[in-house]
Amino acid sequence: MPFDSLARARSIVAAGLICVGTFLAPNGAKADPSDWSGQVTVYGWGAGVSGDFRPLPIAPRLSFDNSFSDVLEDLDAAFFMTALARRGDLVLFGDLTYSSSSRSGRVPPGIAASGELTMRSATLAAGKRFHAERQTTLDLLGGARFWSINGLVSVPLAGVSVAPEANFADPIIALRANTRLSPRWSLLAYVDAGGFGTGSDFTWQTAVTANYKVSDRFYLSAGWRHLYVDYNKNGADFDGSMTGPLIGATIRF
Repeated sequence: MPFDSLARARSIVAAGLICVGTFLAPNGAKADPSDWSGQVTVYGWGAGVSGDFRPLPIAPRLSFDNSFSDVLEDLDAAFFMTALARRGDLVLFGDLTYSSSSRSGRVPPGIAASGELTMRSATLAAGKRFHAERQTTLDLLGGARFWSINGLVSVPLAGVSVAPEANFADPIIALRANTRLSPRWSLLAYVDAGGFGTGSDFTWQTAVTANYKVSDRFYLSAGWRHLYVDYNKNGADFDGSMTGPLIGATIRF
């Protein structure tokens, strides 16, 4: 299924609105403002999936309402990674998310059906850091989240099998706050919102993590993340969210 989102993505990037998804990466020690510092985080997200997916107007609607244990049963593959670079008050971020799940069930009036859903997202970011007080920093960010959603709905009895895809980009505004609680512990809160009919109708995300400094180069994080997207274009309809606990490990360099 063709989409015109690549042109929109180029214009968004050209405008310099690049947004954040790396809420897991805790702030490191202060560095020389003229020097670059960076870190990479690999994390797991035990997200329960809920929502509705209809690839075409004539296709059946497949509903998801899975707990964390259901997701583990249905999940075929998953990969999550974030990266951060900072120079003075300039912050650059990147977030990659990949998940693939499959399930079987029934669609009205009780006909056997199966479905697969593969979701990829990349959130790129640039923003300015403000120092609210000695122990707290605020990052004001703007930018884009890029989506690639591939689906498959098969109803053998009805002879229906469709496998469309949607590729689009959403402009996003975000706020990221980090508070140091002690020399070892910090708390991070993140929220963004976007879409506004450009790519999806609406998307938003929030996360809170507690971060523990093991050493100057190694951190552990744990928290909660929620991601929502409502996409409806050219007859394809996806309205869903993923929410659940997350854990991560960060290497700083």
